[in-house]
Amino acid sequence: MAIKSLLKKIFSGRKSLEKIFSGGKQVEKPTEKKQQNVPTLKLIFFIVDWHSANIVSDVCSEENVRFHFTSLGKGTASSEVLDLLGIGASEKAVVTCLEQEIGVPLLMKEVRKKLKNYGPGAGIAFSVPLSAINDPILLIFKQSILKNEKITADDIKSEGENMADKYSHDLIISIINQGFSDEFMNTAKEAGATGGTVIHSRGTAHRGAVKVFGVSVQDEKELILILTEREKKETIMRSICEAHGLNSKAQGIIFSVPVDNVMGLSAD
Repeated sequence: MAIKSLLKKIFSGRKSLEKIFSGGKQVEKPTEKKQQNVPTLKLIFFIVDWHSANIVSDVCSEENVRFHFTSLGKGTASSEVLDLLGIGASEKAVVTCLEQEIGVPLLMKEVRKKLKNYGPGAGIAFSVPLSAINDPILLIFKQSILKNEKITADDIKSEGENMADKYSHDLIISIINQGFSDEFMNTAKEAGATGGTVIHSRGTAHRGAVKVFGVSVQDEKELILILTEREKKETIMRSICEAHGLNSKAQGIIFSVPVDNVMGLSAD
């Protein structure tokens, strides 16, 4: 009984000390700390004619999109799908921006409004979910949750009704040696691709990677983006890998990522 009484005094005294040092307030255990809300971010691609790049960029600025940049590309779509996708054989602007998931439908909607006077073939937009991002960028979005008060449930619902089902499309990304994009796209089209966008870039692979993969790295590369329906992806990737993979002259590195929120930018 004496031991039981002593233990009771020790633990009751401990509780009293906790109250003294906490000012009488209940002490919150570290495991009970609430985690900060982490915004879901997506990468949005707008592929439009080069002369429309400023329009898209202006909308991004008006909507307070903090990170967006423009690259020069070349469209490769056949004339049959030009009216549908707006990625024909001409100079294209690839505007890439980072935005919260909740702001994606509104941003696409605003861009389409601005491009309504350009008729069929105004361009296409789609978003790609991110699996990770560096902490400083994420912190910016945590500290300033953008546009939440501007976006209503009706806005999201009405725009969402016009969107394709989530992950119904994939973006095939290919990095090949310069000068092989025409052959590459011919193979892709024969396998079911409707078109793509070519971006000229510069390779910076490490010597170790070159030795492992057996790739003779050239300074000039071509980055090819092909947006396709999910059911066509496997056939297209198999064909271009066989014809233009690492063992070919094109020495292609080919992969795909899921795409959601696919939208044509032509006015209804």
